[in-house]
Amino acid sequence: MTASQTALILIEYQHDFISENGALHEGVKDCMQQTNMLANSQSALKAAREKGITIIYSPISFSNNYREIRKPTYGVLQNVVATKAFRQNSWGAEIVEDVKPLPNEIILEGKRGLDAFYSTNLDFILRQLDIHAVAICGFLTNCCVESTVRTAYEKGYDVTTLSDCCATLSMQEHNVALEKDLTLFSHVLTHTEWLQTI
Repeated sequence: MTASQTALILIEYQHDFISENGALHEGVKDCMQQTNMLANSQSALKAAREKGITIIYSPISFSNNYREIRKPTYGVLQNVVATKAFRQNSWGAEIVEDVKPLPNEIILEGKRGLDAFYSTNLDFILRQLDIHAVAICGFLTNCCVESTVRTAYEKGYDVTTLSDCCATLSMQEHNVALEKDLTLFSHVLTHTEWLQTI
């Protein structure tokens, strides 16, 4: 695939996941360390920029009282509410400096759930830019990454999951998602393998 028709989508590279005092950092830090996902993501981002690949960020955020989420809350969003994570205009919801967007890069607005397509205009942006292939990375491997990968596949994009640029709550969950689920909907490649295809 050509660089001009490819996008790199970075999901939830925010303080609440990545930084030491982030609301959800304790849950993901071991997997982050074992996959070396932040350093790998920086490497993928740098190389993608050099190749002219479109860069799209997909942060998640909620109002302070989480009025966008049903009550009673259950599942993965229950933990978001319980830890007061990803509140709009908070430090925790900010994209970390390590992968800070450049002025010409796209930051999606309105992500309130798991799938980066569902409550945003991601599909519109990709089609406007004539993007045919997407590489997806970030948090959580078996949650927002997987949900976004599934939808991208259903919408007809050529989809790659960057296996060494993702993390979740345990290596077991990470590996099962990559080996059993994400292979059904994407090419599962390391960031260096992916870059070699472009």
